[in-house]
Amino acid sequence: MAVRDILKMGDPRLLRVAQPVREFDTDTLHLLVTDMVDTMKAASGAGLAAPQIGVDQQVVIFGTDAPNPRYPDAPVVPRTVLVNPVITPVGDEEEEGWEGCLSVPGLRGVVPRWKRIRYTGFDQYGDPIDRTVDGFHARVVQHEVDHLLGKLYPMRVRDFSKFGFTEVLFPGLDAGEDD
Repeated sequence: MAVRDILKMGDPRLLRVAQPVREFDTDTLHLLVTDMVDTMKAASGAGLAAPQIGVDQQVVIFGTDAPNPRYPDAPVVPRTVLVNPVITPVGDEEEEGWEGCLSVPGLRGVVPRWKRIRYTGFDQYGDPIDRTVDGFHARVVQHEVDHLLGKLYPMRVRDFSKFGFTEVLFPGLDAGEDD
């Protein structure tokens, strides 16, 4: 198991635009995905983007096979490796929801996101992925893909009266950080 250090807000590497993956089904890409999965599991995250562990590549992972302790009321999102993702909003409806991030420890904020999206890309083997999703699944994907664009969720918060410390906003919720 190779759990990597997760970069924290303020590290300039989190603000870079990640580079597309050019070769699929390589030992390097498989090792990166394995390390990301191990790191996300160790942190009980809902997702993780390669830039969060200092890798400047368009790779995100998200989802679990069971409810996430950081989002106990959220539906299970299928475990996915998504490379070179593209997000297209379906309609113009947004919804607000609470988000946290492994790179922004101890905080949560209400973030507007597209309610329904289509996302495309590839898995680590180069097989295409094309899904249309809504709700929490759509939120997680948008959050992770933002990391590839050099954006952290506080940059999207519109109302800072709905931004604060997890332990104050959600007493009793697992205090670890999430994505």
